Amino acid sequence: MAGNTIILAVVILGVIGLVAAILLFFISKAFKVEENPLIDDVAAQLPGANCGGCGFAGCRGLAEAIVKAGNLEGLRCPAGGNSTMENIAKIMGLEAVAAEPMVAVVRCNGSCENAPAKVNYDSMPSCFFANSLYAGESACPYGCLGCGDCVGSCQFNALHIDPVTKLPVVDVNACVGCGACVKNCPRHIIELRFKGTEGRVYVTCMNKEKGPVAKKNCSAACIGCGKCAKNCPAEAITVQDSLAYIDFRKCTLCQTCVSGCPTGAIKFSNL
Repeated sequence: MAGNTIILAVVILGVIGLVAAILLFFISKAFKVEENPLIDDVAAQLPGANCGGCGFAGCRGLAEAIVKAGNLEGLRCPAGGNSTMENIAKIMGLEAVAAEPMVAVVRCNGSCENAPAKVNYDSMPSCFFANSLYAGESACPYGCLGCGDCVGSCQFNALHIDPVTKLPVVDVNACVGCGACVKNCPRHIIELRFKGTEGRVYVTCMNKEKGPVAKKNCSAACIGCGKCAKNCPAEAITVQDSLAYIDFRKCTLCQTCVSGCPTGAIKFSNL
């Protein structure tokens, strides 16, 4: 009797499984979504870094967005650059518009020499964690914390922490301008600017405190004097909240501001 019950149970379960499998088969057929084969072709042209610089979670997401949009407006792979976008444009039957390459710059010069440590941080080596605890070893609430979150976020080995200055250094040749380091800096001291063939001019300070207060913690701080803005022939510099900012779209790299800055907060770099 018990044996018959077991056999019956097995048969019933088998029938239920068979019916469920048949139902699932027809349901999958009914709701099957055909994927455009162009997506695979476009994805094959992308570097596969999945860095997120395009604004999507991964390269596949960008490929799907491009094919769905049917154009390249607002859609770009910073890691692949112009050559990658040209290849994709050919596949899509479109014309690619070349974009100016971008590169990350570190807008802080609070090195160990310019901004001596006043306290010692001995806890979790994370900028986000340190930022939630205190102003930083130099007591500047806007300066680099030096824990290297930006380095860890870079998939292209384009960043490292200088052992002497304790500041991040960008390898211009390796940087693709994906912006991962920008997103992962809690102090927002990293910015993307035009890479250019002749270099970049930018303010290496993010301190919005009044000049005397900022200068107290860092000798290379911007004091908001406005001298750079007054002397800029291209009118590319503005001063707001005691901090100067150079619009890289207007800057002509004349370097008048570099030589005229009383604290050396403005830097020219062609590396």
